[in-house]
Amino acid sequence: MIQSSANGLMERRVGEVVESTSTSFMAQCYQLESAPALGALVRTDSPDIYGVVGSVTTEPLDSARPVLARGEDAATEEDVIRDNPQLARLLTSRFEVFIAGHVEDGVTRQYLPPRPPRVHSFVYACNIGEISAFTERLDLLRLLLNSGASHSDEIVGACIRQAAQSHDQPSDFLANACRILAVELSADVARLNSILRRVAP
Repeated sequence: MIQSSANGLMERRVGEVVESTSTSFMAQCYQLESAPALGALVRTDSPDIYGVVGSVTTEPLDSARPVLARGEDAATEEDVIRDNPQLARLLTSRFEVFIAGHVEDGVTRQYLPPRPPRVHSFVYACNIGEISAFTERLDLLRLLLNSGASHSDEIVGACIRQAAQSHDQPSDFLANACRILAVELSADVARLNSILRRVAP
């Protein structure tokens, strides 16, 4: 049973922490184009830290060797990849995660942890059960709103949309999220309306 659980966790491993701060971390994917979606909930396990994906980047491993267009004579994008198998070794996908909470003494807290995740910590995609349990409370929205990201409204909207799908009553979850946003952004109606348009069914 333990082996089965370990195998399931391995299947959900999406990357490894390569940079870490108190408020966010950067993870590198093991497979090109395998990064989780914007707004997805992920976690590390040493220690247990939860976060929301805020951006995804695909770039050359060697910054001195910029990516060049290779598909002039190709009929499809798949042909480009097939004809240039070395691309998988020359490119890498990374994703930035904004920390949204952590587990302390067996209790999930939605505020910043005492220490960030360690470099080389594994990063896992959260399953539906984990997403539903973690987003029973939505204190994380304040962290995301104040993350300092230039596109934080997009991150908040994507997070709410994805989290809603994990709940038995998505409409109730969305209504609660909108009420919390209305309180947090009571002094910024324009921003509030912008985010609400992104989460409205």
